[in-house]
Amino acid sequence: MTRPDTSDDTTVTTTPPADADLSGIRGWLFDLDGVLTPTAIVHMHAWSRLFTPVLEEHGVAPYSDADYFAYIDGKPRYDGVRSLLESRGIELPEGEVTDSPDENTVHGLGNRKNRAFNATLAEEGVAAYPASVAFLDAVQAAGCLVAVVSSSKNAPAVLAAAGIADRFEVVVDGQVAAREGIPGKPFPDTYERGAALLGLPTAACAVVEDAESGVRAGASGDFGIVVGVDRGVGRDVLARLGADVVVDELDELIPAVERAGASIRSATRPPEDGATRPPEDVGEASDSTTSTTREDAE
Repeated sequence: MTRPDTSDDTTVTTTPPADADLSGIRGWLFDLDGVLTPTAIVHMHAWSRLFTPVLEEHGVAPYSDADYFAYIDGKPRYDGVRSLLESRGIELPEGEVTDSPDENTVHGLGNRKNRAFNATLAEEGVAAYPASVAFLDAVQAAGCLVAVVSSSKNAPAVLAAAGIADRFEVVVDGQVAAREGIPGKPFPDTYERGAALLGLPTAACAVVEDAESGVRAGASGDFGIVVGVDRGVGRDVLARLGADVVVDELDELIPAVERAGASIRSATRPPEDGATRPPEDVGEASDSTTSTTREDAE
């Protein structure tokens, strides 16, 4: 699929949610924070608590919510730390993954942020977005497979806290990426891994993202469709970065999912009253099927 050039600020037209063609989609790859659960707010607060004093100590521009969307949102935690520090011209030692949260290293700051996030999650809990749960119900009822693809290493804890862990047999999170050496967003590799674990070609999968880096990841891969959920980034920004459809809530896509499901059921319904279907042309159709299968295997 050809997606818009992201190099300028021109307005990009996206497909209205109800008109989206989902007929070839068999798998849905969901980001977690900001897509399924409102934990993006918890993350934003944790990052603010981390960087507000750090930037003040270095005498540079103060931290703002705009920094979260521009440098941190959707990225693996330590990459977010590096990106924000680089934006202010601050250099710190890398340190080690095992660094104490009290150490002023890249890894130490990342671990400090994680401590703040887990404390907030334990105190406040989290509930999934109702519209996202309704959409999840619809795609699973249509027979589609689902997976979570998140940069966070806290994804299993968040899914459990939100009561939807049992809905996802496949979870590709920050821990999986680190263990398998998979590059994180904005590269498409974690989403490609999610599709592979579902047993589907990427072209048969949809990517659902709210973060700039996540939409870039989906747009740079060969996915069937990229859905942007606007939780604050902006509809135009998500579209320019490569989202084919932009929604405020995922339930806006339910009519398209139901239409695609009905089309599939109609195509596979056996003939009634003993009627026989006309024989298919075994020429060009057969060659086309073989070609598609070969491409999928590659």
